[in-house]
Amino acid sequence: IATSLANPIRKQAMFGTATTGTSHDIQAIPGLWRDAQGEAEALSSRGMHHAALRSAMLKDRKIVLMDRLGWDLQSPDGLHELDEYDDEETLYLIVHQPETGRHLGSVRLLPSTGAHLLGDKFAHLCADGVPVGHDVWEITRLVTAPGLSRAEALQVRRQLAIALLEHALGNGIELYIMVTHLPWLPSLLSIGWDAEPLGLPHGEGVNAVAALRIHIDETTLQRLRAAWAIARPVLSPPPIGRENQQAF
Repeated sequence: IATSLANPIRKQAMFGTATTGTSHDIQAIPGLWRDAQGEAEALSSRGMHHAALRSAMLKDRKIVLMDRLGWDLQSPDGLHELDEYDDEETLYLIVHQPETGRHLGSVRLLPSTGAHLLGDKFAHLCADGVPVGHDVWEITRLVTAPGLSRAEALQVRRQLAIALLEHALGNGIELYIMVTHLPWLPSLLSIGWDAEPLGLPHGEGVNAVAALRIHIDETTLQRLRAAWAIARPVLSPPPIGRENQQAF
């Protein structure tokens, strides 16, 4: 994984299907994503839980980040994208179609008290040091499925945003931290986060990157639910037991 800004930061994918600009030019679809089989659901999954869905997620990450965007990431079998931060204790939030098992979008969450990308690779982006604490987690590898239209991808990103807030409020998380390319910043902020920079951006043009912190509060959650016509909680309770664990 690249750490030098002399080489394009393409090697560190954060929002794999984001595009330059904002989401305001997309004809948004209110409510939860749905198809003929019903509405999408969001769940939290740690490590090897939901093995088939995890495999689908890693396959979509490979298609989006490596095949389409050309990032020099790791694929141990030529089908899945994963790195040293994807292990048995890694936590993911995944939006999926429960009837078909289709992966629609996902995000990886890493505790700031352990190994994570901002602390390990991009600490220079933080003017006052990388925020660390049990109430600070990092957002990485947020992608939507490659087969979605732009409107559907926005709808899934919104569902992921709600899931991130619900997870944070239910688990004592007060801050999310992340790295993003500057050309994608308007699209990210148009989601409605209460976000601020952690330091000055580094790099030039489309390769410039910056670190952000996202503040968590109930007011933001309720505002976004109302704006997007998502009245009820979207995140399912975590699984009990390890009966669904196996390698992909």
